Amino acid sequence: MRLLLIRHGQTPSNLKHLLDTAVPGPALTPLGQQQAAALPEALAAEEIGALYASTLIRTQLTAAPLAERTGLEVRVRDGIRELSAGDLEMRGDDQAIETYLTTAFAWSAGDTTRRMPGGENGVEALGRFDAVVAEAAGTGAETVALVSHGAAIRTWVAARAANVDVAFAAAHELRNTGVVILSGAPDEGWRLLSWEGRSVGAEDSGPADSGPAGASVEDGLPDQ
Repeated sequence: MRLLLIRHGQTPSNLKHLLDTAVPGPALTPLGQQQAAALPEALAAEEIGALYASTLIRTQLTAAPLAERTGLEVRVRDGIRELSAGDLEMRGDDQAIETYLTTAFAWSAGDTTRRMPGGENGVEALGRFDAVVAEAAGTGAETVALVSHGAAIRTWVAARAANVDVAFAAAHELRNTGVVILSGAPDEGWRLLSWEGRSVGAEDSGPADSGPAGASVEDGLPDQ
């Protein structure tokens, strides 16, 4: 299966560098709306057979233009929502962001019993994302798109893709409407094919200036 993991468009909390992870969350900024509107053209070559979004409003708004283009129903699932910030919710200070990311990438490295302060642990976070991916694989679609969140995508890819590690995910931000493409299956494992349009293994020319669907804000590492 070809798995497209898409980060949502820009939100007001991205502009403020906040750990905004609670449901329902904010809507998109005008730029975020433009990014979402550009996704169908950016992904025109993909034959998407199933489309998912998280329970946070920003992913559903991002998925809507794709749903209109493909004629697919957006399947809303809690499992691919952002990693819960717990006690760090709505903070944007360096200490909170460092704690959030350190905890998330510890899960990717195998320390899944570690718990986000006041929030979930890695077993819970990775398990719920796994469940949606397994459901998507069960649809029989050759290509599936999941509109999710930056930290959730980076953490899951680092934990599940055989050809990249935590260092890769930590070094590569995922910008608004950035797309990560993997190939594989839940029972066979996953390989990362490309990250924001760059093939994995190709010489890295540095961070991209934008996601594939338009300019993005420099919004810090958490990527909610």
